Amino acid sequence: MPEVPAPVAAWHAIAEARDPAGLDALLADDVVFRSPAVHTPQEGKAVTTAYLSAAIAVLGPSLVYHRQWYADDSAVLEFEAELDGLAVHGVDMLQWGADGRLTEFTVMVRPAKGLEVLIAAMAAQLFG
Repeated sequence: MPEVPAPVAAWHAIAEARDPAGLDALLADDVVFRSPAVHTPQEGKAVTTAYLSAAIAVLGPSLVYHRQWYADDSAVLEFEAELDGLAVHGVDMLQWGADGRLTEFTVMVRPAKGLEVLIAAMAAQLFG
């Protein structure tokens, strides 16, 4: 099995600890976040930190990564979580620069009902 790339290991540590403090070191200043709930890419470290912090709070208690695939500067991480009794299945697609900091973080989630519940929970976390 190939060695886990450092940015992937850092993300797993953050997700497992459910502590977004490590995001500052992991994310590039111009990182782009793509969400299944938002139609346009979200650009910048501050907004990406907000979304990932909310995701850690919402999905963290039941988040389990099952499989992952790596390339030279990117990875796909398959996950499952449970929200309000619904199984949510998805992938995180990560890309990083030569410095090991994430430049892109894309999330895809299924099924549609699970995504609806996730959107509501994320909105409550982000906007109170």
